[in-house]
Amino acid sequence: MRSLLKPAAGLTCLFALTTVGCSAESDGTSDAAPDASGRTTTAPSASASASTPPSEEASTATAYAPYVSATDASDLDATGSPGTYNLAFVISDGSGCTPKWNDDDAVGSSAVKSRIARLKEDGATVRVSFGGASGKELAATCDSAAKLAEAYGRALDAAGSTQADFDIEGDELADAASVDRRSEAIALLQRDRADLGVSFTLPVMPSGLDADGLALLESANEHDVQVSTVNLMTMNYGESYDGDMGDYALTSAKASHTQLMKVFGLASAAAWRGMALTSMIGVNDVDGETFTLADAAQVRTFAAENEIAWVSMWSTFRDQQCAEGKTGDDDASTNCSGVEQGSGAFAKAFAG
Repeated sequence: MRSLLKPAAGLTCLFALTTVGCSAESDGTSDAAPDASGRTTTAPSASASASTPPSEEASTATAYAPYVSATDASDLDATGSPGTYNLAFVISDGSGCTPKWNDDDAVGSSAVKSRIARLKEDGATVRVSFGGASGKELAATCDSAAKLAEAYGRALDAAGSTQADFDIEGDELADAASVDRRSEAIALLQRDRADLGVSFTLPVMPSGLDADGLALLESANEHDVQVSTVNLMTMNYGESYDGDMGDYALTSAKASHTQLMKVFGLASAAAWRGMALTSMIGVNDVDGETFTLADAAQVRTFAAENEIAWVSMWSTFRDQQCAEGKTGDDDASTNCSGVEQGSGAFAKAFAG
């Protein structure tokens, strides 16, 4: 998105509640899954008692959690009543290990803090998204895992967030050194922050995650990162994919579901609940790819049927029709969807 395998030996319970714990003798299969807020809960096994109190059961509702700008408000942010907002994006200040919002605003900016406070007014939480398609992700510029963990922590503390999303794509997804440094840093963070929920946002194809995406998840395994969710970017497949974008999203999810079962040793239901889906609404960056309102409804129905953790879109400030005949600021790549729609229509479709 634009800026604004097998488990390692001894690793057993990714997707598990921190309070549940894991034994070294476990076979690596877990039914733990994230709830609507991005935290993890433990799904009951097939042998669980029918008398289990509802408060102890896993949440199975698919949440709506859109990507929003951390610096600029949109009138459409709250449409669909999101429970969580994905704040885009924290990256490096350029060459060092200082985190900034979109290479522009300091993480402690008073304007950003006021923006986040307004997003939280109705009880929503915020998930800090690190990375994106532009600029340098901090793992590429910090020279040690300890410094990287500190930089991530500064951004999370400034936002008042216990949820971290790592949107890794492009060259940095293929950079094994920064991938491992990031995994080590996240593991350090989670040792100090028992409630930190971690998601990885990764590019996907109708065939599933590519080798680099799978290698990143394996690196997380090897460093004992507790992963809540793998968020699939169901978008920008390439010029040869000029068919139905809703169908491609579902095909991508099904292929990735099989991969997540294998990578994390999960049962089928837990793998679905450890997945999220993010679509680029309207006109995508690749010619011939247009994600419609009908596609959004199709994805929402599929996600709810499979109890997928959350659905998202890029992004709230694009969820409106472009003004006919306008150019410049009215641009389908940044400020509108490029399709005929009512304002906020995609948010309503994804919220269900």
